[in-house]
Amino acid sequence: QVQLVESGGGLVQPGGSLRLSCAASGNIFSVNNMAWYRQDPGKQRELVARITKQGDTNYAASVQGRFTISRDNAKNTVYLQMNRLTPEDAAGYYCHAHVAYYAGDAVRSDDYWGQGTQVTVSS
Repeated sequence: QVQLVESGGGLVQPGGSLRLSCAASGNIFSVNNMAWYRQDPGKQRELVARITKQGDTNYAASVQGRFTISRDNAKNTVYLQMNRLTPEDAAGYYCHAHVAYYAGDAVRSDDYWGQGTQVTVSS
């Protein structure tokens, strides 16, 4: 089994910064693409940023230049540095990873989600 555990959400004033972390653990063979999504109640989950194992990144237009995704492959951890936050950035933030894992004598892969961490931007 594989688990993704997020941390780092909270309350921040407009213009402030937060750093989210997400660590994958379990019978991991390899963690491939990792990403952050966000979702407001009643809305679709949207991609915020994605990073490949090699470090290639892409961002939603709304966060380009303000957010930075990075990863530590040795720790199977992805980060999201969020700067110049606005109330429109407030949402539940969810980590996603495509993980290859040991299943007995085989290696299988699947998509996993973290439990989510809330980001609130308010004065």
